[in-house]
Amino acid sequence: MRFLFLLLIPLMSQAANYSAGKTVVDGIEVVRLGDAARRVEVSIVPSIGNIAYEMKVNGKNAFWFPYSSLAELKARPALCGNPFLAPWANRLDQDAFYANGRKYLLNDALGNLRRDPNRNPIHGLLAYSPDWQIAVLEADGQSARATSRLEFWKHSELMAQFPFAHTIEMTYRLSGGRLEVETVLRNHSNDPMPVAVGYHPYFRLHDTPRDRWKAHLAAREHLVLSRLLIPTGERKPVTFPDPVSLEGGQLDDVFSGLVRDASGRAEFRVEGERESISVIYGPKYTVAVVYAPRGRDFICFEPMSAVTNAFNLAHAGIYRELQSVPPGGEWRESYWIVPTGF
Repeated sequence: MRFLFLLLIPLMSQAANYSAGKTVVDGIEVVRLGDAARRVEVSIVPSIGNIAYEMKVNGKNAFWFPYSSLAELKARPALCGNPFLAPWANRLDQDAFYANGRKYLLNDALGNLRRDPNRNPIHGLLAYSPDWQIAVLEADGQSARATSRLEFWKHSELMAQFPFAHTIEMTYRLSGGRLEVETVLRNHSNDPMPVAVGYHPYFRLHDTPRDRWKAHLAAREHLVLSRLLIPTGERKPVTFPDPVSLEGGQLDDVFSGLVRDASGRAEFRVEGERESISVIYGPKYTVAVVYAPRGRDFICFEPMSAVTNAFNLAHAGIYRELQSVPPGGEWRESYWIVPTGF
């Protein structure tokens, strides 16, 4: 027992209430962040897209994770937990995109494109990427945190599809019972790099059947989509009630004009009888996709830095809010997950 204890010391950082460490589950390295006072534990798997697949509060997972094991996820990966979507989130309307006035063609033969049912490229290149490396794992009196880094510019199969040399850092920070997910993009290329990244987190409540959940939508604008689920450029006022009941219905909608507080943050929320989960968007997440399909026990509040097909809509002059990172610069933003009543 003494020998095992000595082996574990380099893998664990602990300071009073908070802890950060590594373990192995089903032969797969897992990072764990803990908040003992609030009985919160977050589990992250760097080698499968750096996905956080558990945020357990009093033993109940606020994320939707439909697998019985990590080995099953690795064998048959599908979106769940907290997937990161880059270098584009959602769909492109063709096997090409525009940036800085140039058209870049995607290469299907490389085998790293995902496609929607209409065969359009969807959700970028990194959803299940094994290329994340842990850079920081530590805890102190204020938080537990894990920073992972993906050096996009080192991977020829990625650069062939999106030829902007950059590095991505993702930090999971657990503090005060809430989980911050911070993303930093550093542009090493000589051209401005367009930003259309996002997250597709899946949430679930445990105290109430799905059809009794209610969703609060912090948005003023509802984007009109084509039959291929691509924004047309038309925006309408949001007409959903507040809150929206999921009983007998579903949501698969794109919103902008987010309603923000004095700090520039927008809060989306799902509520059951006692449990609720808030998803709080930082100012650079300008778009929200809300996805709650009928008959499934999850809801997704998706923080997006741009609308679906943003690169091509911006080139066409339809979308004027596309963000970019200047040469040598960085883009940085966070969103927060706040479960209560668990």
